[in-house]
Amino acid sequence: MDNTKTYWEAHRQTYDAAVAAPMKALVAGLADEFGDAKVFRPYRDVRFAKDKTPYKTHQGAFVPKGPSTGYYVQVGAPGVRVGVGFYEASSPRLASIRDAIVDKRRGGELEDILATMQATGWELGGDRLKTAPRGFDVDHPRIELLRHKSMTLGKSYGFEPFIHTPELLERVRADWREATPFVEWVLHHAKG
Repeated sequence: MDNTKTYWEAHRQTYDAAVAAPMKALVAGLADEFGDAKVFRPYRDVRFAKDKTPYKTHQGAFVPKGPSTGYYVQVGAPGVRVGVGFYEASSPRLASIRDAIVDKRRGGELEDILATMQATGWELGGDRLKTAPRGFDVDHPRIELLRHKSMTLGKSYGFEPFIHTPELLERVRADWREATPFVEWVLHHAKG
């Protein structure tokens, strides 16, 4: 793949018409229910990266619902992917989330939400500690959740034929609706 400024400038109109415009139309169709999305720029931040490739090979959009928390959709070489969750948390927010995970009732609610979503194809992700966070018992029944520094759920459509049709809008809408209990749980318990 030619990922150079020369190639980009020669094909900018193709990007605008075939990538940016459909993504903007998709998130505009979701805005009435989920809110306005930020469609990400195609340029990579290469200041501190070893890979100095100047352009992203995917197009993403994010609907913020709280600090670093919300809904995500991405189109790229592997196909279409949807996601939800929090991608980073300040120390007070992360402590608040971990306190909720430790709590029998609130932590149990999160386990139930995650089990329901994983049963329908969502994958749990996010940055995690290799060991137990400081101050938490390594044998805690929810230690795997406590190790998360960020917590996301994602679902990939790959190259299913519907991704090139208006049905994609309804699929993303349905998935984001299904994921709303997780987003709400995070927003409710992430204080600070």
